[in-house]
Amino acid sequence: MIIEVGDEILNDLKILKGNFIFTKEKDFFEIHEKSFLIIKNKRVLGIYKNLPKKYEPIKVKDYKDAIIIPSFVDLHVHAPQYLQQGVGLDLELIDWLNKYTFENEMKFVNENYAKKIYSAFVKDLYDNGTLRSCIFGTIHNNSNQILIEEIKKRKISAFVGKVNMDQNAPENLLQTTDDSLKETIEFIDNNSKEDLIKPIITPRFAPSCSLDLLKKLGDLSVKKKIPVQTHLSENKDEVKWVKSLFPSNKNYSDVYLKNQLYGMEKTIMAHAIYLEEEEIKMAKNKNVYLVHCPDANINLSSGIMPVTKYLDMGIQVGLGSDVGAGHMISMTNTIKSAIQSSKIRHIFNNNERILTESEAFYLATKLNGSFFGKTGSFEKGYLFDAIVIDSNQNVIKELSPLEKLERFIYCGDKNDIIARYLEGEEV
Repeated sequence: MIIEVGDEILNDLKILKGNFIFTKEKDFFEIHEKSFLIIKNKRVLGIYKNLPKKYEPIKVKDYKDAIIIPSFVDLHVHAPQYLQQGVGLDLELIDWLNKYTFENEMKFVNENYAKKIYSAFVKDLYDNGTLRSCIFGTIHNNSNQILIEEIKKRKISAFVGKVNMDQNAPENLLQTTDDSLKETIEFIDNNSKEDLIKPIITPRFAPSCSLDLLKKLGDLSVKKKIPVQTHLSENKDEVKWVKSLFPSNKNYSDVYLKNQLYGMEKTIMAHAIYLEEEEIKMAKNKNVYLVHCPDANINLSSGIMPVTKYLDMGIQVGLGSDVGAGHMISMTNTIKSAIQSSKIRHIFNNNERILTESEAFYLATKLNGSFFGKTGSFEKGYLFDAIVIDSNQNVIKELSPLEKLERFIYCGDKNDIIARYLEGEEV
């Protein structure tokens, strides 16, 4: 039905009513209580305390006392590690990879196994309100394609990467340099025309890739304008290993930079705990996202990213659940862990401030969302990605909308989410 008011056609409009909370800036929550949000052509048209008269003919979806927030974005998560959550976490990174992760990823040569795991993984993302994510697959393109089909079924959005390794991994997970590149190109070509799911170039990390493979992946990224995701400086032994493997490079970041895998296109560098001062300056590149994975870093005794130091220097810091070194796929848990980790750093270094709730929320929504474009906020012109939260938990007193959000982050779970929206459509 097309509704006309004067010269304006009120077509393709949706109106929601509720308590809207988002972070336009990282330092404070913007709260619109008992307000109306208007969606036009997938995007936020505006938020109003009182609905303008011209919009009264449009049916309103009233969520009453529920809070409505931007849906979560996870910038670093390993789909094949979904069943590894909570397993082998008494080890450190390299031993954990060798004893558990590589053994597990070999199983994804079996498409039936991949379908079983990826179906559960994607459902858990959806259930927890993570409607966009940047995902590592495995070296196996048939299984990676199954992962993409499962994401399509849930009508959510992702960047998905075919993992590249041509050295320093078990034989069953290694490909020749040429085969790794060839299958990456095939994966990109097969998935570049999707609206909600896009390919991302994914060297596992520098030690697992020869210089030849890194260079060719960098050339491919620049030629086809494909973003990049990988790991950086997660563990002290890993950093030493990289220096021994690439002695001609200044530092770990330089290995990627010299091979056009650092900031030429949008780039995710997961972990980034042990950066040298020169690397920190490099990270101010507007295309580079350093992704904090607090649970994974503590579980594997890797360390804690100095997240507020990076933020105060103007670096883009995102958040990731990681999984399986991170033991929960929930981004509310990641927000909570990021805050708690910063408190631990503050206890041992009073000069390093604590990450605030608004900052951590901003990272999981608007900052992470910026990797996908204009999403993660309810500002005018932003894609309307949202979750609606209505907790039935008994409380002593009536909570304000912000208190409800705080309680959801620390005490809530996926059962509190009663609706999910991606690009203006309920999914």
